[in-house]
Amino acid sequence: MTILVVAILVIAALFNVVTWPTFLRRVARDPRAIGADGRRTRFFTVHLVLVAVALVLSALLVVAAVVVGTGSA
Repeated sequence: MTILVVAILVIAALFNVVTWPTFLRRVARDPRAIGADGRRTRFFTVHLVLVAVALVLSALLVVAAVVVGTGSA
């Protein structure tokens, strides 16, 4: 059971690390991401925060996988 939990945690972390940066690149190319003055818009900022939170959660998932895997919990 422990191996299954560790595998799920690692897969979830990898999914976030692969998916979210790609999403952010697409958002950055979106016309709504840059205003008429050439500055980033709230549209970009909101998505940047979402990606940052997802990547922090990915790091926490890896920590949780290590804790579960080593039996430190």
